[in-house]
Amino acid sequence: MTARLSSIVAALPATVPFVGPETLARRRGRPFRARLGANESCFGPSPRALEAMCRAAAESWQYGDSTSHELREVLAFRHGVAPDEILIGAGIDELLGVAVRMLIDPGDVVVSSKGAYPTFAYHVVGYGGRLEAVPYRDDHEDLAALAQAAHDHAAPLVYLSNPDNPMGSWHSADAVRAFRADLPGETWLVLDEAYAEFAPAGVLPPIDTAEPRTIRMRTFSKAHGLAGARIGYALAHRDVITATDKIRNHFGVNRIAQVGARASLEDEAHTGEVVAAVVQGREDYRALAERLGMRALPSATNFVAIDVAGAHGGPERARGLLRALEEQGIFVRMPGVAPLDRCIRVTVGTPEDRRLFAEVLEELVRCGH
Repeated sequence: MTARLSSIVAALPATVPFVGPETLARRRGRPFRARLGANESCFGPSPRALEAMCRAAAESWQYGDSTSHELREVLAFRHGVAPDEILIGAGIDELLGVAVRMLIDPGDVVVSSKGAYPTFAYHVVGYGGRLEAVPYRDDHEDLAALAQAAHDHAAPLVYLSNPDNPMGSWHSADAVRAFRADLPGETWLVLDEAYAEFAPAGVLPPIDTAEPRTIRMRTFSKAHGLAGARIGYALAHRDVITATDKIRNHFGVNRIAQVGARASLEDEAHTGEVVAAVVQGREDYRALAERLGMRALPSATNFVAIDVAGAHGGPERARGLLRALEEQGIFVRMPGVAPLDRCIRVTVGTPEDRRLFAEVLEELVRCGH
């Protein structure tokens, strides 16, 4: 059947940002033994969040609150902002789509980094924009190059992830503020802070919703362990948040996710335990990489990018290890562009996950991979 598609959609390749682990497991005919490729929290949600979500399940016949009022109240108190300066969405993925739809016109050039989180680019081209991607510099997003590209192309929108995915690197809060000041006056900055809870001191700029043309995004998918619930939020000036009412999916955030997120925020002890476990896991990966003649890049996230190139080549070795790990039931990912693709990216899993990953990786290296 030949369907009439919009000119924008008809021109797009038949691709998606990610092939999910479930799809990969079906292809290999059996489940993975360790799921370390999606940067989910292998430590799971807060017990208090689980209890609250179980209770809320009985009310699933009701739509969720279209304004997420109670969750916004809790977040507003936590961040020192007003509730009408917060937008709740079905994860940062949905919020990125809202921002792109709101801020670009077909044909606009939008700036990001080559190899950065692909869902942003997915939305840009889906709404008719054109992406100008600048290379990373020393495994960091290149702030000077991003700002220059924004000026060169009169870009209405620039995307920055801090801390960064897929490399785990970060910029200081002062550097991010200076970068914002270097952008053209009419350019919006989308600042993706999905890994905020794992960042060291001095990385996250103070939240100021009066800051012009800035939208900051956070998620419950990482430290809070609610990736499957699909919930996140954006912080911006109230005029920006109000404008999203024209285009957002008003009932897109389900009732159970709202309740779970609120309960998770109240269980700070659990979140602290997860962050501490991730810090230990990053050190485990660093030591493992060192033993195997590899290098674990410093990370401010819940994953580690491991430079596997060594004396054995770059992306070829990374791809070979990725395939071999998958064959052994270990799901990891790798960046898709040079020079980042000399690395594999491994989520910090439970102690058992990490033991199994280390055991398999060490055996693969012994066998010549």
